[in-house]
Amino acid sequence: MVVLDFEKEVYELEKQLEKARESSEKGVQNGTKNQTLDEFASSIEKLKKELYSNLNGWQKVQISRHPERPYTLDYIQNITQNFIELHGDRNVKDDKAMIGGFASIDGQSVMVIGQQKGRNTKDRQFRNFGMPNPEGYRKALRLMKLAEKFNKPIVTFIDTPGAFPGLEAEERGQGEAIAMNLREMAVLKVPVICIIIGEGASGGALGIGVGDKVLMLEYTWYSVISPESCSSILWRSWDYKEQAAEALQLTSDKMLKQGLIDGIIREPLGGAHNDPEKTFSSVKMEIKKHLKELIPMDPETRIMQRIDKFANMGVYA
Repeated sequence: MVVLDFEKEVYELEKQLEKARESSEKGVQNGTKNQTLDEFASSIEKLKKELYSNLNGWQKVQISRHPERPYTLDYIQNITQNFIELHGDRNVKDDKAMIGGFASIDGQSVMVIGQQKGRNTKDRQFRNFGMPNPEGYRKALRLMKLAEKFNKPIVTFIDTPGAFPGLEAEERGQGEAIAMNLREMAVLKVPVICIIIGEGASGGALGIGVGDKVLMLEYTWYSVISPESCSSILWRSWDYKEQAAEALQLTSDKMLKQGLIDGIIREPLGGAHNDPEKTFSSVKMEIKKHLKELIPMDPETRIMQRIDKFANMGVYA
């Protein structure tokens, strides 16, 4: 179990509670100093609620990167049925950091696309740490066009530290591939729902992030740059990443307030990794709710609303 720095106090209390329960079951003095175990558990729960309701930007970034957090494939396996993965961009190769294919959600056929990180060292290398190359974005666009051809809604799961910044990616046109996706996603004739399930960094996230509805899980972030990179540029050091996280206003509540996303999906107390099943259920419910609203709309009306939404971002009086 991975415990983040700011969670250590609660974790230690939970360990004490567990030992007290074990002692109580054996008939040994529980050491809670006349406090009942239920009262002790209640006080821990109260402390947890207070802790997670007052997280700063950097702490939410840490939760979004938690290694036990559900990834794209976890959502696909638990939300959809009959998933058929499709491979390759028909140009260079199959990018393992970007996955996608047809699936169904309670009878509704959809195209699901998302970035996939790895659970262990070998898998992370295989998935390139969730950082797609240009062929990953071209594969995503190919699948979107396929969905448009068969009139199927698109659902994207965003979770990337950014598009791969390697020399070979730039040589194969990383910027052009992402820009092409932005242009084409804006005018897709089918409904597009984008959900940030972890990290939403820079153009790497935006390359599959232009949709009719853009949603964020509660403890995720979405920004043009990571706090560490921002800190290194402004202060020539990573030591100011916490200040950078606050200045970037990259958390879901700040993004919603600025009108850059359309909604927040609440997570279980402590983050999605603490109760994945509840998270899957919440995400599935949001997808179905928005599909019900978007599918009956006239395609041209939907496209104009999508374009207007993004065109109005950053415009203020």
